[in-house]
Amino acid sequence: MRLALAFSFVIGCAALKAAPPAPTSAPPTAPAKAPEKKKEKAAVPAPAKTMPVAAGSKPPTSKPAPPPEDGYAQLEMMTRAMEMIRQNYVDEKKVTYADLVEGALEGMLRKLDPHCEYMGRTLFEDMQREQGDTSEGVGITVSLKQGALTIVTVRDDGPAARAGVLAGDQIVRINDVLTDSVGVAETMQLLKGKAGEAVRLTVRRPGTKQFLDFSVVRETLTETSVHDAMLVHAKLASTYKIGYARVSQFTQATARDLSAALDELEKQGMQAFVLDLRNNPGGLLDVAVALCGEFLPDGTVVVTTEGRVASQNAPPYRTPARGGKPPRKYPLAVLVNHGSASASELTAAALQDLRRGIVVGTTSFGKGSVQTILPMKNGAAMRLTTAKYYTPAHRTIHERGVEPNIVSALTTDEEQKITKWRASHGTGEAAALELANLGDRQLERAVDALKGVLVFGEFSRPPLPVAEKKEPERAPAKLDALLAPTKIESPAAVTPPAKP
Repeated sequence: MRLALAFSFVIGCAALKAAPPAPTSAPPTAPAKAPEKKKEKAAVPAPAKTMPVAAGSKPPTSKPAPPPEDGYAQLEMMTRAMEMIRQNYVDEKKVTYADLVEGALEGMLRKLDPHCEYMGRTLFEDMQREQGDTSEGVGITVSLKQGALTIVTVRDDGPAARAGVLAGDQIVRINDVLTDSVGVAETMQLLKGKAGEAVRLTVRRPGTKQFLDFSVVRETLTETSVHDAMLVHAKLASTYKIGYARVSQFTQATARDLSAALDELEKQGMQAFVLDLRNNPGGLLDVAVALCGEFLPDGTVVVTTEGRVASQNAPPYRTPARGGKPPRKYPLAVLVNHGSASASELTAAALQDLRRGIVVGTTSFGKGSVQTILPMKNGAAMRLTTAKYYTPAHRTIHERGVEPNIVSALTTDEEQKITKWRASHGTGEAAALELANLGDRQLERAVDALKGVLVFGEFSRPPLPVAEKKEPERAPAKLDALLAPTKIESPAAVTPPAKP
C-alpha cells in the first residue's frame, strides 16, 4: 500500500510539474485608461552577420539540436505502464512490484548488447561459488550471436562432443525450457548439474538447417588447456621439423604448460611452430598476454582497453619479463575459426598486428568487449559492458572478429571428424601420423605457409663459399730421383711379342 502511494505521489508530482499555472480568479472590473505616453522610435535590431554565399549555391541550413532528455517524463511513462499492468493483467501473482522491476531490468540490459545481463540473487550466488579447476556439465560454452543462443566451443573430451554437438549450433531448447528468452548465465546454469544426470538439448545446425535432439549426460570435467604437443609428421612437413600444439582455453597454467611444451619441442630440433586456437572461447586475459610473451620481447603492448571515461581505463597489457630468457624467434602460424573468441582472438590479432605470426583459418567469433560485474543491494548483480579491447594497431575485434591472412574453411563433416579424433587418438609417433592423415585442410595450409617461410629463409642466406680443388698429396720423393732425366721409349722401339 505504501509503495502504491509512493508511485501515485511521483505521478502527481510529475503531473504538477508538467501542468501550466492556473489563472487566479478575481471579480471583473472595468479596464482603466492607461496614461498616454510619447511615442518612441522602436529600436531596430542590428543585422546579423551572415557568411557570403556563392552564386547558384543554397545557403547552409543548421540542423536543429536534439531535444534534451527528460528523465522524469520517461519515469512517469514507465510508472503508468507498471500500474496499468498491475490493474489489468489476469494473474495477480505475477505482477508484484519486485517481479515487474526485475523484468524491466532484464529487458533493459538485454537491449544494450548480447553480453549485458541481469543476474538474480540465486544466479549470482551460484556464479560466485563456481570453482576454476573442475566443473560439472556437458562441456560447451555459449554466447548470444545475432539474437540466437549459439554454442561457441565444444570441449573435445566432453560428453557434448561425443554426442555429436558442434560449435556453431544454436540451442533452441534445454529440457523443457525454450531459450528465446533465456540469457547466457542462466543457460550455463541450466546446462550444469550433478554428474551422471542427463540433459536434453535441441539445436539448430545453420550449415544444414536441421533441428537435432541430443541426450547428454553431465560429467565432472577437469580444466586442461595445452593438448597434442608434437612434431608434425614428415608426410606434411617433409624434411622440416614443424611443431604443433593446441590451446583449448586460457587457464592459470596455460602459459607455463605451453612454455614447457615448446622447450621440449625445441630439444627435438623444431624449426617452426603452429599454435592452434580453434574453438578456444578465451579465459584469463593476463595468461593470454603471457603466452604472447613467449614470442615477443618483454614489455610489448599487446592489448589496450578504452571505455567512456578515459581516466578509468586500465593501463595497457604488456608482455611480462621472462627472467632474461630471449623470445622464441622461429616462424609461427596461428589457427583460428568461428569458435575462437575473446582472449584467443586478442592473441591472434596481436601476433598478426606485430608481424610475428601468420593467421590461418576463418574469421573468428568477434567478442572484444569488457564486462564488469556490478553487485546490487538486493543481492543480485548486473553484468555490464564497460569498455572495448583494442589490438596493437588500435583496431577492435568486437562484432568483427580477426580476419586471417590465409583463408581456409572446413565442412561440417570435416569438423566432426577432427572433433572425434581429438577426443580419442593415439600417442607419440602414431598420433602424428593420424594427424597427418586426418585431412585437416586448415592445418595443412598453415604447415605449407611455414614451409614456404623456411624455404625463403634458406634462399635469402648468402651462398656457401665453394672449396677449391686441391691436388692429392704425394709421398715425398728423393731429390736425386726428381733431378734424374726421364727416359721415354718410342712405340717402335718396343719389341713385339714372339709368335707361337
